[in-house]
Amino acid sequence: MSEPPRFDRGHTDDLMSFLAASPTPYHAVANAAERLEKAGFRQVAETDAWDGTAGGKYVLRGGAIVAWYVPEGAEAHTPFRIVGAHTDSPNLRVKPRPDSGAHGWRQVAVEIYGGPLLNSWLDRDLGLAGRLSLRDGTTRLVDVDRPLLRVPQLAIHLDRAVNSDGLKLDKQRHMQPVWGLGEVRDGDLIAFLEESAGLDEGSVTGWDLMVHPVEPPACLGRDRELVAGPRMDNLLSVHAGTAALAAAAGRGPELPYIPVLAAFDHEENGSQSDTGADGPLLGSVLERSVFARGGSLEDRARALAGTVCLSSDTGHAVHPNYAERHDPTHHPRVDGGPILKVNVNNRYATDGSGRAVFAAACEKAGVPFQTFVSNNAMPCGTTIGPITAARHGIRTVDIGVAILSMHSARELCGAKDPFLLANALTAFLEG
Repeated sequence: MSEPPRFDRGHTDDLMSFLAASPTPYHAVANAAERLEKAGFRQVAETDAWDGTAGGKYVLRGGAIVAWYVPEGAEAHTPFRIVGAHTDSPNLRVKPRPDSGAHGWRQVAVEIYGGPLLNSWLDRDLGLAGRLSLRDGTTRLVDVDRPLLRVPQLAIHLDRAVNSDGLKLDKQRHMQPVWGLGEVRDGDLIAFLEESAGLDEGSVTGWDLMVHPVEPPACLGRDRELVAGPRMDNLLSVHAGTAALAAAAGRGPELPYIPVLAAFDHEENGSQSDTGADGPLLGSVLERSVFARGGSLEDRARALAGTVCLSSDTGHAVHPNYAERHDPTHHPRVDGGPILKVNVNNRYATDGSGRAVFAAACEKAGVPFQTFVSNNAMPCGTTIGPITAARHGIRTVDIGVAILSMHSARELCGAKDPFLLANALTAFLEG
């Protein structure tokens, strides 16, 4: 193994800034694009003809981004090295008719997105952010990053058995946040957002809005060795993948592969959308990149046959209070390095050959890694990995960072692991 990289707390600080600035998938891809622009990448439109010139390029579609770097002299059949991730997180999303309320309270009607830990959203100061679609056909990002909403919990005096019997939440009745007092009026929320975004009244005709905790990410622990924050699942991987792609692009013509970052939306509800991993976006970009360099269908087939994808998503660190929920021989620890995810029923895409690819990248980077396997008595989650492997015929390996409180409004990881992951991803992309 190479000399281990010296921990850079600046990477952790930058991750916290990225999390805070990315309350929605739309903000996350905009921030990733901004970082890639500084590294010399340029946006290309899907509706334009693409050229085969060398350099960094990226495509934005909704809450997804696919970015790639073509080194000088790359052939049409040059394989890709892909870091896959997702931009969405479980949360509360605003319904088409958002203005509701009762008994003098003004509320916002929300729908549950993905599988959040519902109790983690109670009694928490929440902001509101997302994408506004305008009458002229354009879109505008909006972020009200201040205490605006709250899902109030029932007082213990009115539920005396809550601590002994457990909290039971009805997704429809108990999760609607309050945001004021008075009479409910249709159109109030959107009018408020139009004003907040500096838009003319009535200019918004569509919206994709979601609530987010406004408490900023923070280091905690005696030695600040832990990071608490929102949306680590999976913006931690998006951040690391963006940094790794920018670093790999700095090697220029020395690259033997074409490095790619593919950050998809809608992983938390099945990936079946035009911006999800089960949609056509990644395949279209890879194919068009081959054709833009003068390639044929044969070149495309050769390129994909030599392509490898690291599907990077968070995983479960062993929980000190619930160690029995984990496999007894696989206990990934926080700050023990990235984890390799394995499941023989293909909930993860890793096999032995994929393990070898990841092990080689970690060895090159001087990064330790761990292995995660679910307890046999418990169902195993899944990722974009098996979808990517099956849809595109690409060898895929599932990896990530071990965290606690996954799908909570505020998750917990080690301060070193994001830095170690970024180093491993860089070594992988550089080949």
